[in-house]
Order: sequence, then structure tokens, then C-alpha cells
Amino acid sequence: MANALQEQLLKAGLTSKQKIKDVKTQKKRNRKANVDDGSEALKQQVAIQKAEQAKRDKQLNEQRFAEASEKGLVRSLITEIKKQAIRLPSDGEIKFNYTLLNKIYPLYITNTLQQQLLSGKLGIVRLEDHSYLVPHRLAERVNLLVPDWVGYLWRADTDGLQPKDEEDPYADYVIPDDLMW
Repeated sequence: MANALQEQLLKAGLTSKQKIKDVKTQKKRNRKANVDDGSEALKQQVAIQKAEQAKRDKQLNEQRFAEASEKGLVRSLITEIKKQAIRLPSDGEIKFNYTLLNKIYPLYITNTLQQQLLSGKLGIVRLEDHSYLVPHRLAERVNLLVPDWVGYLWRADTDGLQPKDEEDPYADYVIPDDLMW
């Protein structure tokens, strides 16, 4: 007994089964139409989202094109890193820590390698979960192309980059370059 009024009208002969079906169908169509009212705010929001997506897609395509053109440089850089890398000693007794992308990595090296790192003759490059000791010039080139790979690169002007604070109570204390932490 879906609707008593419809049944009474049907028994009285005032309506037919086909008209009842048509009314039900029309009610369903009206409900569906009311769900998506097509308001202007909704249409504008969809248009803005589509424009943002198109902008992101365009930037991604430009980035992929740039990466594809640099791949030749990056590939040659990878082979050069592996070719010129200085082999890490198995008997390294000095722990040299460096940070890369907010992560601390230890490296066990000898005293001579430590002095070369601190004097700026060597740099550290991290590639494919391995750390490589490379000549300073190569580390600088890596820093220009892919700075996320450079773990340690000595620079002569590091003291000039940090402004001196006049109220710093520790300004008179010099931090040694070979401080181990």
C-alpha cells in the first residue's frame, strides 16, 4: 500500500496506472534536478579548479621537459661522481657527520681525509644511498645542478654570510672547524 489516495483515485476511475507511473517518474526527475541546482557559485568553483589543474599540468610538463634536457647532464654527472670518487677507508677511525635534507649521516674517515674535507679540497656527495668523497670542483658542479645531493661542501665565505650579533654573549668564543659532534 504505497499511497492510499492513488489507490482510491484508481478505484474511482479518475486516473489510470500509466498516469500514476508518469507522476512517479516526474517526481524522481525533479528530485535529481534539485540535487545539482547548477548554482553560479558551484560553477565558478569548478571553473577555478579546472584552471588551477590546467596551470599545474602546464608547470609539470615544463618541468618534465627541463628534466629531460638536463638528464644528459645529470647522467654524465653521475658517471663522473662514481669515476672520481675517493674510496672510503675500511679502517677509518674518525666519525665525520654531515647533514643532508635534515638528516644526519655519519662517515668514518682517516685524519688525512678529514683535513682535506675541512680545508676544502674534498666534498661529500650522497647519491643512491651511498656517500662519495669527491674533489671540491666536482662537488661545486653537483651543487649547481642538483643541490639535494651535496652533503658537505666547504666554502671560504661562510663566516661572511652570518651577520654578527652585537648582543651575542658567545661572540668572543670561536668555534673550531674540526669540531666533532
